[in-house]
Amino acid sequence: MKGSPDKSERLAAASRAVSPARLAAARILGRCRQHHAFAQEVLDQDLHAVDLSPADRRLTTQLVYGVLRRRRTVDALLQAVVRRPRHLVEARLWELLRLGAYQLALLTQVPPHAAIFETVELAGALGRPKAKGFLNGILRAVSRLVTDEYRDSPSADSIPMEAGRYRCLRQPVLPAPAEHPVEYLAVGFSWPRWLAARWWERYGWEECLRLGFWFAGPAPLWLRSNPLRIEREALLAALAEAGVAASAGSHPQSVRLAEHAAIRELPGYDQGWFTVQDESAMWVATALDPPPGSRVLDLCAAPGGKTTHLAELMGNQGRIVACEPDAGRLARLEELCRRLGIGIVEPTLLQDEPPPGPFDAVLVDVPCSNTGVLGRRPEVRDRLKPDDFRRLVPLQTKLLLQAAERVRPGGAVVYSTCSIEPAENQAVVQVVCSALTDMVLEAEERQVPGQPADGGYWARLRRRGAAD
Repeated sequence: MKGSPDKSERLAAASRAVSPARLAAARILGRCRQHHAFAQEVLDQDLHAVDLSPADRRLTTQLVYGVLRRRRTVDALLQAVVRRPRHLVEARLWELLRLGAYQLALLTQVPPHAAIFETVELAGALGRPKAKGFLNGILRAVSRLVTDEYRDSPSADSIPMEAGRYRCLRQPVLPAPAEHPVEYLAVGFSWPRWLAARWWERYGWEECLRLGFWFAGPAPLWLRSNPLRIEREALLAALAEAGVAASAGSHPQSVRLAEHAAIRELPGYDQGWFTVQDESAMWVATALDPPPGSRVLDLCAAPGGKTTHLAELMGNQGRIVACEPDAGRLARLEELCRRLGIGIVEPTLLQDEPPPGPFDAVLVDVPCSNTGVLGRRPEVRDRLKPDDFRRLVPLQTKLLLQAAERVRPGGAVVYSTCSIEPAENQAVVQVVCSALTDMVLEAEERQVPGQPADGGYWARLRRRGAAD
């Protein structure tokens, strides 16, 4: 007991001596690893609990997402220089090595000496001061492995960076792309090998490279203007006045920020002028487009982006029954509705069967593989397994059937995913339309990652009316 305060004091002193952004990133990565938590949720919680400058918040976010997106790439660099077997390196230390190697190889604006020094010092703040020498030696070896030369084609001795560029290494580290294309995609872009094989067979080499670069970096940040509070042009003007570069997207409510920014610090956040939503996702509620006064069922509502968009399209007139089985996520939906000034949403904790209806329109944004949003949800790379489709597809089919059973004659159902897998998209819709002869596929759209936003899919089905 006598030594405990001394240890706590030493850790506190070590924490004060290191980069706060890197310390926050290391702790968040540790939580993601230990608890299988999603980075976005952990970031939101931790960044509000610590006092970081805007610049440090941006760096923390960049480091966390970067390491998660490029974990296999970074591991290949480390395994080229670490002499002991991977299982003999403590998981916490390997995470620090990843953090340092990511900065050295893939975050070019960080000077190598800073990346090494700051990462090594983190060992003391995390209670592993004796590991400093080990970390220092490995990261210096990674620094020597990486060059400042670039090429415009893939090779075993270069790693994909961004915008089609490859950074040269002093020795081959990745699989040779000509002889082992699937393995190169898996390591170079940090995809599960089975997914790399699946996409290489479906899309071919060039499209896989394009997808790899799109998912390797941060996806653009999109805002959806809230017409209940402000017009898009006025929001763009307010952003410009605040020095935030932004432009109008192809959707009538979409705004694309030129750079990532602290959302809560943007003008109009507290006033509910906007919410964050990828432009691809905006087209889902627009496809349903319920008129004011409609009675709408949102079968998979949380976290609420599409639910609140429906309310905006309805002019905040009518009724939206928003179902969600998780009470915590339902609370966040309620909070979003309050900020946006939306009063027609009825949050409903789903414990068994959805409300019976009938409804004028139903939205069913189903749980899916998330393969269209690997950049935005990088944890999917490590968590998704081939067998997951055996679980997901029956669930998606069940949910769409439930939605179809609850819409009135003449009403519409929109089915959507953030997946680019046909088995979760067109195939599910075809099965349901074959089973329910009164449901007709009216329109569908496959959203391709990077053109211009995330990937996904939506389909609008309409139930035949009595006269039909």
